[in-house]
Amino acid sequence: MKIKTLIPFLALSLLIGCKSKQSQINQIEYTTPKVGYLNVPIKEHSILAVLWQQHAAEYRALTYQAYNMAQFQLDLVLNTQVDHKKPLAIIADIDETVLNNSPYNGKMIELDEDYSILRWFEWGKEKKAAAIPGALDFFQYAKRMGVEVFYISNRSINQKRETIENLQLLGLPFSNETHVLLKEDIGGKEPRRSIIRESHEIVLFIGDNLSDFSMVFDNQPTGVRNKRVDSLKTDFGIKFIVLPNPMYGDWESKGIMEKNYNWTNFQKDSIRRSKVISY
Repeated sequence: MKIKTLIPFLALSLLIGCKSKQSQINQIEYTTPKVGYLNVPIKEHSILAVLWQQHAAEYRALTYQAYNMAQFQLDLVLNTQVDHKKPLAIIADIDETVLNNSPYNGKMIELDEDYSILRWFEWGKEKKAAAIPGALDFFQYAKRMGVEVFYISNRSINQKRETIENLQLLGLPFSNETHVLLKEDIGGKEPRRSIIRESHEIVLFIGDNLSDFSMVFDNQPTGVRNKRVDSLKTDFGIKFIVLPNPMYGDWESKGIMEKNYNWTNFQKDSIRRSKVISY
C-alpha cells in the first residue's frame, strides 16, 4: 500500500519540478547563451545586410528611385506660381543618404567587433566614403535650380573637417562650414532644422532614418514609430524621401533593442530571434 501511495506522489513531484525548471529557463532566456550559439561572431547577423547594400542591383535601383522622386517633387515646387518669401532649401542626412559607409560595416565584420567611436573616426579620416547612387546628380541639379542644400548629420562635430573634405572630393555642392551641421551636444536634429527654417523655406527632407524628417520619431519604440509613419503616410515620396539602410538605424537600436545599449551579444541574438514573426 505504501508503494502504491508513493508512486503518484513521486510523479506529482517530478511534474512540479519540471514546471519550476521551465520557469527558470524562461526567466534566463535573454541572459544565458543557447546551446550551439556560443561561438557566433558578433556581427554575423549583419553580413547579409552589408552584402545587399554593397552588391545588390536592387539597392542601387532603390536609391535612384528615391532621388528621381526627389527631383520630380522639387520640379513641382519650382514650377508652381507660389511666391516664396524665403530662399528654398533641402535638408539631407549624410550617412547612408549621401555617403556610403558600408566599408566601415564590412570592417566590423572582418575584425569581429562591435561599433566603436575610435574605429568610426578612423574610417571618417580615410575620406573614402563613396556617394550613394543618384545623390551627386540630384544635389548638383538642386544647386543649378537655385536651391540650397543643408547636410544635417549626427556625426560628431569633431569630424567636421574630414566630413566636408569627403563631400568636396565627390563634388557635392554646398560642402562647407555653413551648410554642414554636425552633432555637438544634442543628438536630436530639430534644433538644427529650426535654425534653417528661420532663413529658408524647406521643401524636401532626405534621409535613411525617420528622425531625419521629424522629431515625432525621436527615441520611440517600434510600435509608435510604425503608427506615426501611418499617420504621416501622405508625406512620404512627396515631402519626405527615404533611402534604404538595412545595416543599422533607430529601427534596430531604439526599436528591436529597446533603447538598451548594455545587452550582451548573446542577449542581442536572443532578442532578434524572439522578434522574428513566423506562422
